[in-house]
Amino acid sequence: MSENKEMKLTVASSPHVNSPVSTRSLMLDVLIALIPALCVGTYFFGPRALLLTAVSVAGCEVFEWLYRKLLKKPQTGGDLSAAVTGVLLAFVCPVALPYWTILIGDFFAMFVVKQLFGGLGKNFLNPALAGRAFLMLSYPVFMTTWVRPGVANWMGITTSVNDAVTAATPMGTMHGSTVAAATLPWLGDSGATLQDLLIGNVGGCIGEVSALALIVGGVYLIVRGVIHIRIPVSFIGTVAVLSLIFTKGNPNVEWMLSQLFGGGLMLGAFFMATDYVTSPCTPKGEIVFGIGCGLLTWFIRYFGGYPEGVSYAILLMNICTPIIEKYTKPGRFGVTKEDIKAAKAAKKGGASA
Repeated sequence: MSENKEMKLTVASSPHVNSPVSTRSLMLDVLIALIPALCVGTYFFGPRALLLTAVSVAGCEVFEWLYRKLLKKPQTGGDLSAAVTGVLLAFVCPVALPYWTILIGDFFAMFVVKQLFGGLGKNFLNPALAGRAFLMLSYPVFMTTWVRPGVANWMGITTSVNDAVTAATPMGTMHGSTVAAATLPWLGDSGATLQDLLIGNVGGCIGEVSALALIVGGVYLIVRGVIHIRIPVSFIGTVAVLSLIFTKGNPNVEWMLSQLFGGGLMLGAFFMATDYVTSPCTPKGEIVFGIGCGLLTWFIRYFGGYPEGVSYAILLMNICTPIIEKYTKPGRFGVTKEDIKAAKAAKKGGASA
């Protein structure tokens, strides 16, 4: 009896089961998964790629802290979500982008897209992609100045856009020509090979160029249980099937692989489209979302005037997420269609009374 008196009964709301998984641990896994792509980008574009990424991360952290400080809200910098946004925004920008420009993108991503809608978990667009879209509209020249890769052509830390050794990207070259004619100037007459696209020895954004590094990071996230495989597979699979069918007269397999390894498809499929907040959480919804991203990406690449469509495809599908979840949510266990109809009829009758 005395032992029972010493016991304390704690009453609290659910959930009652603790989990070691937290926002911080999930974001840390994402940052770890992005390390291979960052290393490849730094290897081919030089230390400026690493510094631009660091500036972007610092900008996102500062802007989030400043917003929440001004509005007297609890600080959330420790969850690492701002750091992930900073890295991803830098990854979808050219290495020659001026530092002040990416800070403007950080401000738009954190203040406008994320914090004004209530912070993490309440934004309806991917902040990094929205920041990129804003920069693309505001500074199109800076955002389309691509640097020639290679250790011998490293960009210095203070190198400006005007001093950069520019080159075309594989997607830009293939947009209006065939694979056979896609001769990149720094590779002579041989053109960009699939191996170049795979390892990242091509022009493009800092974190998009190496399909292999992004696949490694994506597999890490899947193994860790951070993301489900449904969105990446349906996204990449849709682009693969359509690229095999519509080849612009190119060899089917080579064209398809060029479309998969080139541009930002791997980064978008594994790291952008799988964002918890802006993508569906239902199994069927994830598949529909991935297929929609793939369809829009292929449509923009094939018919649009812009050679790359991954960013805009994901942003458009972000807007469609609520309606996708509405029509793909699983049925409640033990509830039949007749029960649902009866409940709707009763609700309608009560409202009319």
